[in-house]
Amino acid sequence: MYHVLEARIRTALSTHIRQRYNQDVTVVTERPPRIEMGEVASPVCFELAKRLKRAPRQIAQEIAAELPPIEGIERIGVAGGGYVNLYFSRAAFLAAAVTGAAATPASAGPDAPKCIVEHTNINPNKAAHIGHLRNAALGDTLVRVLRRAGRRVEVQNYIDNTGVQVADVVIGFIHIAKKSPGAVRALAAQPKFDYFCWDLYARVTQFFEEDKTRLALRGDTLKSIEEGRGPAAEMADAVAPAIVRCHLRTMERLGIEYDLLPRESEILHLKFWDAAFELLKRRNVIHLSASGKNAGCWVMRLNDAADAADASGEDDDAKIIVRSNGTVTYVGKDIAYQLWKFGLLGRDFHYEKFHTYPDGHTLWASVSSGGEPNPPAFGHASVVYNVIDSRQAYLQNVVVAGLRALGFQEQAGRSIHFSYEMVALTPRCAAELGYTLSEEEAEKPYVEVSGRKGLGVKADDLIDRLEVAARAEVDQRHPDSPEAERAAIAHAIAIGALRYFLLKFTRTAIIAFDFEDALSFEGETGPYCEYAVVRARNIFRKLREQQPDFDLESLTTVDQDAAARLFGGSDGNAFWELALLAGSLDTQIEAAVGAQEPAFLAKYAFQLAQAFNLFYHRHRVLTEENADKKTFLLQLCRLVELQLVGALELLGIESPEQM
Repeated sequence: MYHVLEARIRTALSTHIRQRYNQDVTVVTERPPRIEMGEVASPVCFELAKRLKRAPRQIAQEIAAELPPIEGIERIGVAGGGYVNLYFSRAAFLAAAVTGAAATPASAGPDAPKCIVEHTNINPNKAAHIGHLRNAALGDTLVRVLRRAGRRVEVQNYIDNTGVQVADVVIGFIHIAKKSPGAVRALAAQPKFDYFCWDLYARVTQFFEEDKTRLALRGDTLKSIEEGRGPAAEMADAVAPAIVRCHLRTMERLGIEYDLLPRESEILHLKFWDAAFELLKRRNVIHLSASGKNAGCWVMRLNDAADAADASGEDDDAKIIVRSNGTVTYVGKDIAYQLWKFGLLGRDFHYEKFHTYPDGHTLWASVSSGGEPNPPAFGHASVVYNVIDSRQAYLQNVVVAGLRALGFQEQAGRSIHFSYEMVALTPRCAAELGYTLSEEEAEKPYVEVSGRKGLGVKADDLIDRLEVAARAEVDQRHPDSPEAERAAIAHAIAIGALRYFLLKFTRTAIIAFDFEDALSFEGETGPYCEYAVVRARNIFRKLREQQPDFDLESLTTVDQDAAARLFGGSDGNAFWELALLAGSLDTQIEAAVGAQEPAFLAKYAFQLAQAFNLFYHRHRVLTEENADKKTFLLQLCRLVELQLVGALELLGIESPEQM
């Protein structure tokens, strides 16, 4: 509701200034530092003063006196040297906020411009770890926020099933585990196959370190997999899909779903790369290097701007598109994939149904031939968000530079690298997991996760551990509740704790993961926010016990005269600050979309939970004797409940009925 009124104010000020002063200015608004100074302030008069050669306060006084009435605004004042301060009609705001919070948000129509969000993208060679969960939680929350903001979103999870990591696991099966393709297929059908591959992948690293000449196996294996021939390709075709299904099960535990799994193998087999390669050559974007360390490689010609974007200090190897042995680099295949996302490649995948989620939603996967008739129309996005960690920033810049060099300037500008920093472990956490640390590592603030070394927290192990801790708390509080109910509550608490922990940090912050911090249910945590919802719902549950015919829908009708009296009373400002905060979810969503920062919503949920807990302890809602005040307090509770549930849903956090 706050966002709606702020937009009305900007429009009214802009229109009035154009008509009164014949000036077109950009009207900026901000929140005053104190509630006594109103809800919205604008410094627009300072800009007008420069143009009109007059004192800004004098102009502000004119605007305050002459501005036509604005719906929802009670009065206008002047502050400081020339700020225009506007005061909301508190009762009208509450009425509109309660009604709006109870309404179902509008969703984008099928013809609306499409956003593609690509996230998770775990190499299908081992179990998911805590770092992968940060990517998935950020990507899933971005999807939820964009949809709540009225965007049409397609969610993709790119599967690099022909890459180096899969090749290394295949090498492990052939040369360490001594498995045949048939034996690998049988093993892939077993539970915890992703855990087996986790350990095998770490052994492959040691296998290479023991004899560097063995690295030649990687190139040969990679080429076989890309070309789809021989035992190595057969093994890769068993390993990758099985690991993907393990990853999907893990992500389902966090409430994360996808629409499409585009597979790298199809980019190669359907000649996506060939089409992109010819386009790059024809437009002179790449050239065949004849000498030096890149001899025999196809290398991209980057303009000065793209070269300047390389702040990582990487050498020219990052610009190689095709290696001298003919295999395509990650960045080459990603250029082809990005062209397809925007509908610029002139080619498409075939598609088959890969998985059906419990809610009936179908997950599709790309295939090289056949496929199913009449699949959804994938691709053809207007905006693409690639959720990839900040260490890949230079390669993402190369992809965008490739689009620009091909002449696709608009699409390059709408290719957004939704970057984030890594998740590491605190030294205490690493030691707790049994890893031996050097004295130097033990003194560092964090220890980097390394899949090749097997150093990290497996996602499912983490979720299991959180659920055990949550279950112990639930069993103590609700020993007589049914088993299934206690398990569901424990799961909701565990996932709430984990997702909030991953989302409360800004994307530019490195997370040093620690079990003790993540398992805490106090302070700025997901369970703290969930418990605020439970408290609000307990009020309504007890009210229905007292009044069986009570209907929550009755709270959507606000007696504005009674509300105005209470907002003007001794507790009025405290009531108003809670109502204003609860009614500002739309503003937080706008800020999160604009800054591409889910942490804004996490912070908002915590602040609202804090404010409600303070209100809860100060006011005895159910024993209030004044009928008007009791209804008013219940309406504040209902507004907070709806908005806090909404904010938590955007973070992917469930609000259980009890805790």
